[in-house]
Amino acid sequence: MTFKIFLNKLINWRITHLSEQNTVLVLSVFIGSIAAMAAIVLKNAVYFTHQSLLGAFPETEFNYLYLAFPIIGITLTVLIIKFFIKDDLSHGVTKVLYAISKKNGKIKLHNTYSSVLTSTITVGFGGSVGLEAPITLTGSAIGSQLASFFNLKNKSVILLAACGSTGAIAAIFNAPIAAIVFAIEVLMLDLTTLSLLPLLISAVTGTSLSYLFLGKSVMFNAIPTVPDFEMYNLPFYAILGLFGGFLSLYFMRITSFIEHKFTIIKKKYLKVIVGGVILSVLIFLFPSFYGEGYDNIAQLLAGSNNSLFINSPFYSFKYNELTLILFVFALLLFKPFATGFTNAAGGVGGVFAPLLYLGGMSGFFIVTALNFMFDTELSVLNFILAGMAGLMGSVMKAPLTAIFLIAEISGGYHLFIPLIITTVISYMVFYPFEKYSIYTKSLAKQGDLITHDKNKHALSKIDVKDMIEDDFKTLDPNANIHDLTKLIEKSNRNVFPVVDKQTIFYGVVLLDDVRNIIFYPKEYDTSIKQFIFKPEITIAPDESMISVVKKFKKTGYYNMPVIDAEGKYYGFISRANVYTQYREIVEEISED
Repeated sequence: MTFKIFLNKLINWRITHLSEQNTVLVLSVFIGSIAAMAAIVLKNAVYFTHQSLLGAFPETEFNYLYLAFPIIGITLTVLIIKFFIKDDLSHGVTKVLYAISKKNGKIKLHNTYSSVLTSTITVGFGGSVGLEAPITLTGSAIGSQLASFFNLKNKSVILLAACGSTGAIAAIFNAPIAAIVFAIEVLMLDLTTLSLLPLLISAVTGTSLSYLFLGKSVMFNAIPTVPDFEMYNLPFYAILGLFGGFLSLYFMRITSFIEHKFTIIKKKYLKVIVGGVILSVLIFLFPSFYGEGYDNIAQLLAGSNNSLFINSPFYSFKYNELTLILFVFALLLFKPFATGFTNAAGGVGGVFAPLLYLGGMSGFFIVTALNFMFDTELSVLNFILAGMAGLMGSVMKAPLTAIFLIAEISGGYHLFIPLIITTVISYMVFYPFEKYSIYTKSLAKQGDLITHDKNKHALSKIDVKDMIEDDFKTLDPNANIHDLTKLIEKSNRNVFPVVDKQTIFYGVVLLDDVRNIIFYPKEYDTSIKQFIFKPEITIAPDESMISVVKKFKKTGYYNMPVIDAEGKYYGFISRANVYTQYREIVEEISED
C-alpha cells in the first residue's frame, strides 16, 4: 500500500465515521501537540544559539562581537528567505489575521517550518524581536494544513488555525488561559460555546508538553513570590498607566516610521547593511537589547539591577542610583529603534517580547524614580509586572490577554486590581491616537480587517466579482427607441446599460423613463440619448463588499453597475443577491 493510498483511505474513514465537530476535537489534540513541540524546539534552539555565541567576555568588558552578531543573523535570514523560502515572513500575527479574513484560514505549507528556522537565526544572533509572532504563524499553519488535508469546512479550518496558535502560545508561556484569550481577542474569532472546546484542548495540550519539556518556569526562572499590593499605592499604578500609554504610542510610531522609511530602499542588501549596522551599534551600547530580553527582566524581578550593565560601555555607572534611572530611560528611548531596525532590515520576529521588555522596564523606571525622589517603598516586582501588562495591552489592543498572561506567568493572581488599573489607563491613553493595534493597522488600511462584528465578518467573505450579474441586455449609445423595444421583449430586466463596442459604460436607460413612449411606433426613431441616466455612484471590480453595502444604503439603488477606473462595464450587482449571500454566511458562522 502506497502512502498516498493510505492517506486517501484515512480521509474516507474520517468522512464515514467522524462528524465534522468530532474531527475538529480530535485534531485539536494533535495540532496543540505539534504546535507546542514547534514552540519548544524554537525556544531551545534560540537558547543554545545564545549560549554558543555569548559568554566569551567577562561582564566588565565590552563584547565587541555585538557589533557583528546581529548583522550576521539578519544577513543569513534574508539569504534563506530569498533563495529557499521565497516568500514574505514578516509580521506573523498579521499574516494569520489576513488568512482568516481573505483566505478562509488557509496558510501556506512552508509556514509550518520557515518562521521557526528564520526567527531562530534572527533572535539567536541578537535581533531585538520576539519569538511569539513566528510561533503563532507556525502553529496556525499547522492547524490550517491539517484541517485542509481532512477536507473540513472553512469555518473549521479557521478554528483549527486558531487552535495551532493557542497551543503554541500556551507552550511558550505556560499560560493556557492567556493563550485562549489571545485567540479570541487578538485573532478576533467569533466563537460559540462548542467551538471554544477545541481551543481549550489545544491550550491544555500545549501547556502540558511545555511543563514536561521546559518545566514550570519557562520565562522567569526562580521568580520571587509576588507580594500583595497596598490599596493606598493604587494612584502610583495609575501614574504607571499614563506613562505606559504614551510609551506605547511612542513605540508604535517609531517602529512604524522606521519600517515605512525602509520601504523606500529598494535594494535588499542596502536594507540589511543600514538596519544591521544601526542595530549592532545599539546592542553594543545596550546589551540588554540582544534577543528577546527576558533574561534581563528576570534579573530585575530577582532584584539584580546590575545585569542591565553587563558588557556595556556604561558598566562603571551601575552603582549610582541616579545614573541607573537615566540608563533605564535611555533603554526606553532606544528599544523601539532596535526592534524597528531588526524587522525593517529583514529579520523575522514579532513585537510580543519587545513589548513585555519595554513594559517591564517602564515599570522599573517609574518605581525606581518614585522610590528615589519621594523615598517611598513601592514593590519593584509588582510595578515591573504591571508595566508589562500595560504596554502589551495597549499596543496589541488586547488588555485581557495582557492581564491574564502576566498573572499566569508570575503567579500573581492577587495583582489583578493593579494590573487592570495600569492596563486600562494605558489603553485609554493610547486609543485616541491609534484606533488599531500594531497587528491590524496595515490590514485596516487595506480594508482587509475582520473584527468581532459578525456583519463585517460575513461581508468580508463575499467577493464582489462573484456577485456580478452580466445577463443584462446592453444598448449601443446610438440606438433608438425601436432598438430598445426589441431588447425589452427579450429581457426580464427593467434596467438597460448603454455600452459601446469597447465596453465603455455611458449610463443606463430605465424602463420607467420610456414606458410612456415605447407603445407609440411614431416615437421609434427617437434616440435613447435623452433617456440615458448615469449613476453618480458605481462599484469597482476590486472593491470590498463592506463598501458596496454602504453604497447601497446611501443611494437606495436595487442594482448598481460595476465599472473599473477606465470606464469599462462588467455587469451589475443586485442588492437582493448580496443580502441573500450575506444571510447564508451568517447562518454558517452562527451554527454550532
